[in-house]
Amino acid sequence: MAEKIRYNHAAVEQKWTQKWQENPINVEDGIKPKYYCLDMFPYPSGSGLHVGHWRGYVISDVWSRYQILKGHYVIHPMGWDAFGLPAENYAIKNGIHPSISTEANVNNIRRQIKQIAAVYDWDMEVNTTDPDYYKWTQWIFVQMFKHGLAYEKEFPINWCPSCKTGLANEEVREGVCERCGSPVTKKNLRQWMLKITAYADRLLDDLQTLDWPEKVIKMQTEWIGRSYGAEVDFKLQNPIDGQDKITVYTTRPDTLYGTTFMVVAPEYELALKLATPENKEAVEKYIYEASMKSNVDRMQDKVKTGVPTGSYVINPLTKKPIPVWVADYVLADYGTGAVMGVPAHDQRDWEFAKKFGFDIIPVISPDGNDVDVSEHSYEAPQGILINSGDWNGKSSADMKKNGPQIIEDMGYGRKKVQYKLRDWVFSRQRYWGEPIPIVHCPKCGNVAVPEDQLPLRLPEVESYQPTGTGESPLAAIDEWVNCKCPQCGADAKRETNTMPQWAGSSWYFLRYVDKNNDKELISKEKAAKYLPVDMYIGGVEHAVLHLLYSRFWTKFLYDIDVVPFKEPFTKLFNQGMITGKNGIKMSKSKGNVVSPDDLVRDYGCDALRLYELFVGPPELDAEWDDRGIDGVARFLNRFWNLVQDSIAANVKATPEMIKLRHKLVQDIESRFEQFSLNTVIAGFMEYNNKFMEIAKREGGIDLETVKTMTVLLAPFAPHMGEEVWELLGGTDSVFHAQWPEFDENAAKDDEIEIPVQINGKTKVTVSVSATASKDDVIAKGKDALTAAGKLNGNIIKEIYVPGKILNIVVK
Repeated sequence: MAEKIRYNHAAVEQKWTQKWQENPINVEDGIKPKYYCLDMFPYPSGSGLHVGHWRGYVISDVWSRYQILKGHYVIHPMGWDAFGLPAENYAIKNGIHPSISTEANVNNIRRQIKQIAAVYDWDMEVNTTDPDYYKWTQWIFVQMFKHGLAYEKEFPINWCPSCKTGLANEEVREGVCERCGSPVTKKNLRQWMLKITAYADRLLDDLQTLDWPEKVIKMQTEWIGRSYGAEVDFKLQNPIDGQDKITVYTTRPDTLYGTTFMVVAPEYELALKLATPENKEAVEKYIYEASMKSNVDRMQDKVKTGVPTGSYVINPLTKKPIPVWVADYVLADYGTGAVMGVPAHDQRDWEFAKKFGFDIIPVISPDGNDVDVSEHSYEAPQGILINSGDWNGKSSADMKKNGPQIIEDMGYGRKKVQYKLRDWVFSRQRYWGEPIPIVHCPKCGNVAVPEDQLPLRLPEVESYQPTGTGESPLAAIDEWVNCKCPQCGADAKRETNTMPQWAGSSWYFLRYVDKNNDKELISKEKAAKYLPVDMYIGGVEHAVLHLLYSRFWTKFLYDIDVVPFKEPFTKLFNQGMITGKNGIKMSKSKGNVVSPDDLVRDYGCDALRLYELFVGPPELDAEWDDRGIDGVARFLNRFWNLVQDSIAANVKATPEMIKLRHKLVQDIESRFEQFSLNTVIAGFMEYNNKFMEIAKREGGIDLETVKTMTVLLAPFAPHMGEEVWELLGGTDSVFHAQWPEFDENAAKDDEIEIPVQINGKTKVTVSVSATASKDDVIAKGKDALTAAGKLNGNIIKEIYVPGKILNIVVK
């Protein structure tokens, strides 16, 4: 036998990297059906990639290569989400202009990504900071402005004192900035808003058309927060500035008779005006103190606080006056900013009523009798109405459903559908972002920059640090700010806020397939041919922000006839995170980052790719341990040696080899389609061991089986796949082969192993024909138990699960 060639991963990987550059394996021929597999493109971090980043890219590449072998032309692009806070904060920290640091970081990460050997089409590469790209981001904003979906508003917004910019609700996590972790406060600022609420119903209803993880669908459903209820008008006992009522929104109109007080949010427009002279100072002080708290802090405060305004409203059903208080457990951005207090049936209201001495009147009972609410509220979802006038004895569930119409008919309010979703705060008081293409004219008002003047370029400046005043650094550049109104020619000023980092990422998947089009965002022909995205892969942390925004923009572009589809991403897969020891997230500051560079050098790209997937189910977090890569590397070397032995032996296929080959294809494809990629790797190891056992007896395995296993392994270990394919006589890339097929009948076992139990405990195992009858299996099982001296006592019952297990119950 010829001497075996040692597998030199460095030489092999360098060889095939060069060959792929010269002859790309994934080329459109106009015949193959398309398959669009997309990664969530990265923002160019200065710390580069660690092994955790590799995981998502390997998953998407393996899936892309699988689709290539399935006969598809795969669209698999890569680009850079390079505008926004992360890139700017990094630049400030390191004293580098963001344009310079961003370019350097992109070049570094591009180099690292190429180490992964992914089949990215680099001709499609986009960068959100490229004026040729953000021209179209600005164009989309202009279209939204023209359609009334982009508007300006001054109101209290989330403010990060560290980043010195406004934040959307979605960017605040548990009261802190999601980027820097600083506590978020409120600041009254002029803001540009996008009217995402106009799409609330469609964003919610169309979730049912998507093949997405249930967790993400649930998160978006709850964020949109559609509810059905009623707006109820409470007349003010003493009208204020011509206003004679306060309106509340409630999903529980059945509890109206139990309303004994009203609470308005500190931000409520009439909060201060409601204060009587003797209460005004206390109300002013309370409103100021509440403005210093985040919404999350207000919701988590266990001690309820509030102050009386001195004003009263009339309960429309009881006709009794009830006091109006200001309390920070009510938020202005949900409902109307005023809530009716029903302390008998809401624990927050109960605590408030107990503290400040309001009546607590139960109006729902499980059986129509009185309810004890002296110790806590009674929050059963339904029951019988009591203490409710004409509604006594009615079902609370019926009145919850029918109450809005009854209230409307009585003239006390109206039916109302309410949403938690709020319009998108689209302004950022920072430098590193897309300029908002609006001119402020004293005569014409807000005027969009004409489309033929886009892109409105971000000016080059030396000082780009945030001001903290609520003004963008752009406001200080007079020669850029001062301009002429495009509409009337008068002196005017440019908008100085920039777009948020989410702007460029809300539509990038469209631009990949038509990046050189300078006439339109994307041609209708290419939009119809290549989109929507078939598989989108990325982290669950983007479940609300990016995914919701992208869906909103896509629906808008559909409405204005730019794209022919309503949803951007047909299927979504969220990969789990690779963590350091003890499940701690990898980060430079924690010192637990594992760089892929040394592992690629020592073990090779293919080994690292396999180990990234072998560490655990791809949808779950997994703790990284370098030691595990040794086992994967040994598997690749064993397969390499098996290939060489088999080529040298050139044996004919035996029935055993053929059956195992068909079982291999059936097993690997089944696991692949279930996205159980870790068990695919385990399957390769398992079958390779079985083939090695056969090879010991036969001298090798047949070359058709070797070819089959090579094609199956190639998406995971592409360099080795190509090298082995060449050794087997392949003159073209292994990825131009076809994914192997299997014969289900050929894969069936002639005999199967059946565990035989006594009273639920396995005692022996028997081999039986795969088609054996129940009686034959029971007979053979009893014989085996008797021969082993295990069958004692009287047989009470015999339970056979076909093909699985035999259990004999004895007494």
